[in-house]
Formats: sequence, structure tokens, C-alpha cells
Amino acid sequence: MSAQPVSSRDANDPVHRILIAAACAAPSIHNTQPWLFRTDAQADTIEVFSHPLRRLPRTDPQGRALHLSVGAALFNLRVAAVHLSREPVVRLMPDPSVPNLLAVVRLAGRPRASLTRRPDLYRAVWQRRSSRFPFTPEPVPSAVLAEATEAAHQDGATLWLPEHTSRVHLLELTAEAEQRNGLAPERLAESLNWIAGPGDDTGVPPRALGALDSDGLLPMRNFTPQRTAGRPKAEYEPDPRLLMLVTRSDHPVDWLHAGQALQHALLVLTLHGLRASMLHQALEWPDLRSRLARSLPHRGAPQMLLRAGYGPVGFPTPRRMPVPPTDQPVPEPAAALAAVA
Repeated sequence: MSAQPVSSRDANDPVHRILIAAACAAPSIHNTQPWLFRTDAQADTIEVFSHPLRRLPRTDPQGRALHLSVGAALFNLRVAAVHLSREPVVRLMPDPSVPNLLAVVRLAGRPRASLTRRPDLYRAVWQRRSSRFPFTPEPVPSAVLAEATEAAHQDGATLWLPEHTSRVHLLELTAEAEQRNGLAPERLAESLNWIAGPGDDTGVPPRALGALDSDGLLPMRNFTPQRTAGRPKAEYEPDPRLLMLVTRSDHPVDWLHAGQALQHALLVLTLHGLRASMLHQALEWPDLRSRLARSLPHRGAPQMLLRAGYGPVGFPTPRRMPVPPTDQPVPEPAAALAAVA
């Protein structure tokens, strides 16, 4: 069994079209958008597949980051379903004979109270953007960090808030990974392949890459280390607030939980006016990921390292299915539907 991409005109059911548009607003590694959807209006279900042609064989050979990306899209879909007063009943990896079928979502009756505690998450779905730019020195409020931690916990993951010494160590490992990436021709080629050109509907556009760190202290991912001429430079925060997403075990289903927990935490940060970027480089090298795991206060599998703070909104990245522009008022169902028409 294989899935075909659902275009805005293939998903004729208005609710399904809105849900898919929301799912497509999720972040993904290198903005590969490695998901496919198949709808069944009669059964009121949406099948969520991984996209076999949007994997990163050099950067993500196991598909772990792919599963995180699809998990983030799945969480957006759940948020939109609740906004439409439907309960999303999710089954993860329901059919072993179809390994790329990662989830099936059935839309039931009115959502349970536990799913409606934060109805404004739907607004954040359209406002969230990754920001690869410097943040201000203003600290992230502890109450916001506690809320983001609880959000991740609700979806099966832990959000570790490392102290200064641990942050320095995590950045050192990230810097080592970034240096390795710059010396690995096949990984460099893969990253360059996902720089979006004019008219592309995937990948990271050059203006969204952010500035180069003038002090060389914060190892932001450099997609184009051999093409730095003309790239702006800026002074980044010297001691960034880092958050490490961790799961208890490390299997594909855990990666899907981690993706949902990641997106839940990102949406909470967005609602509080915070920006975030992902420092995933050390997680892409098995030995460095093992060293990350050994630095955790408790046993677990590190899944994503986040940097959070106050700063400029990131530039938008293209989407294979159009979504409402983030500088417009929050779309209600009719507006979201028009955006994918």
C-alpha cells in the first residue's frame, strides 16, 4: 500500500482540508515536509504517512528526525480538530505491514475537556516560525518554561532545562557536530539540496537561514559553509536558554511522541511571544548523541535540542500546501479553508 499526496482539491471534505493545512504548517528537518495524507470522508479518518522521497539518508539515516517532523504535523492536526470541536482519536503505527503509515486519526464527537485546556493553540499553529536570528538577553520566564515542560509531558516526553555548565557542554557537542558537518561532502551536498530556490515549495529559503555568529560562539547550523560571502553577521546571545527534549525509550513510536511533544512545547512558547530554533546537529552523529545522553540528569534518549528566547520572528518557509499567512488575523475555519482552496 502506498499513499499519494493529498492536494487542496483532493481533500474535498472541508474539515479534512483545514486539518491538512494545519498539519502542513508544522516544522520539519530542513523543511523537507516528509508527510503524506490520505483522507476517507465516509469513515471520517485521515491517514498520515511518511514521504519516502523526502528522507535525508546522510543526515537522518534511521528516519528519527523524519518521525519527529511527522509527529509535529500530527500534533497540529490534533489541535485543529479540537478547534473544530472534533475529538482526534489517534492510533500510531497501526499496521506493521505498512511501515510508512505512521498514524491514523479518526474524528469522533466533541473533544474531551482535557483536549480543550488551551484553545488558543490553534492560533499559534499559524504564528509559529523557527527563528535563526539572535535573541535578546531577556530571560525566559520560569512560568513559561514550566508550562512548556508540562506540555511536553502531556505528549510523552520530558523537557530538560539544563543549567549553565550543562548548556556549555551541549553547545560544545553541537559545535563539534557542526564542524564535522562542514567537513562531510555528502552531508554538505544534502543540506545544499534543501536550500529553497524561487518557486520551490520545500526547503529553507536563503533569507530564513539567519545570520552568521560574528563571535563564533553559538553553533547555528550553516547550510552553506562554502558560500558565506555576503551572508550577514550578528552577535548572538552568549548564554542561550536551551531545552532538551527527551523520551524514556528510543523507538519509532517514541519519535512520533517526541514530535508531538516538541510541537506542543513550541506552540506554548509562541503564545508567550517567544521564538525558538533547533540545534539538531549533535543528534545526527551517533557518538555525539550518546554523549548527549550521558549528560542527561536521568536515563533517556535525547531527541531535540531547542534554543528559546525573545527576538525577531523568523522568515516564513514555503509549504507544499498553502497555509494562512502568519501576519494576518487568526484564521477561523472558513478562512483556513479559503487559504487551501
